[in-house]
Amino acid sequence: ICGLNEKDKRFEGVKLAHNAGHMNALWAGMRMVCDACDALVTIDADLQDDPEAIHGFLDAYREGCDVVYGVRSRRDKDGVFKRLTAEGYYRLLRRMGAEVIFNHADYRLLSRRALDALSQYGEGNVYLRGLVPMLGYRSDVVYYARAKRAAGESKYSLKKMLGLAWEGITSLSLRPIRIVTAVGCLTLLIGLALFL
Repeated sequence: ICGLNEKDKRFEGVKLAHNAGHMNALWAGMRMVCDACDALVTIDADLQDDPEAIHGFLDAYREGCDVVYGVRSRRDKDGVFKRLTAEGYYRLLRRMGAEVIFNHADYRLLSRRALDALSQYGEGNVYLRGLVPMLGYRSDVVYYARAKRAAGESKYSLKKMLGLAWEGITSLSLRPIRIVTAVGCLTLLIGLALFL
């Protein structure tokens, strides 16, 4: 990244002071460029997302969409456990009342207008996969086939995936709080009945 920056100032990198998590790191990069672009595309560095889909993103953007989601057309490159847990997670989020795009991760285009609206959220717990659909701007979906990882292994352990899932559920829905409250009240009532 430093080498690219020396040759062409359009390339920049962000070095964070510490590991703030995937979503916060992504958000830091987005905020860094939002004043210098008409639209931006976020894509993971593992080369699994098809860069050719960006042409479809730009077509939808030119047609007036402020948000364009890159959505996996299938998950056959994932193992059975990963596929079942990921798809189950999307279904659970929807049941909890969160507005999410099924099989969409962080491959998307956002217009400058959408970025400005997103920056108005005062969230300390940034969960972009849920916040972006809440913006309400005109959006579209571009489907693509996800490739195998070009190199290396995923840094997302089961613990990290569960943490991200929990962040998504708790930051997008009041239902977990309502369930915990209901269980607490029920436990209190049973305790009182047993005491009496």
